[in-house]
Amino acid sequence: MYEAASGPRVFGYILILVAGVAVVAGIIWAFRMGSKVRDREPAPPRPDEQPKMPPSGPVHETHEVREPDEVPRAEDGERLTPHQLGNSGTRRADDQSRSRWSSGSSGSFGGGGGGRT
Repeated sequence: MYEAASGPRVFGYILILVAGVAVVAGIIWAFRMGSKVRDREPAPPRPDEQPKMPPSGPVHETHEVREPDEVPRAEDGERLTPHQLGNSGTRRADDQSRSRWSSGSSGSFGGGGGGRT
């Protein structure tokens, strides 16, 4: 009857119990630490502190067609370094009409269309 509570088995049971208590204590500590951090954070803004719509009304999107800047040309027998190329800037295109796909073109690789032949 008392054989289950003897020797190495007792040590194993006590070890499992201590590990469980340690895990529970760690979880309780983490929750307390989290609540202390949360108490230090500023409160959410009140309704009167929320952003307001501009007097002119809602701001709308603008669409413009952009084109890349010209790439500088290297002289014969020389090459351009990344420093000489600079950033790949863009500028406003003269033609602001939207470009459309060519008829018969799928618009993407593997899109299933016949493509240009």
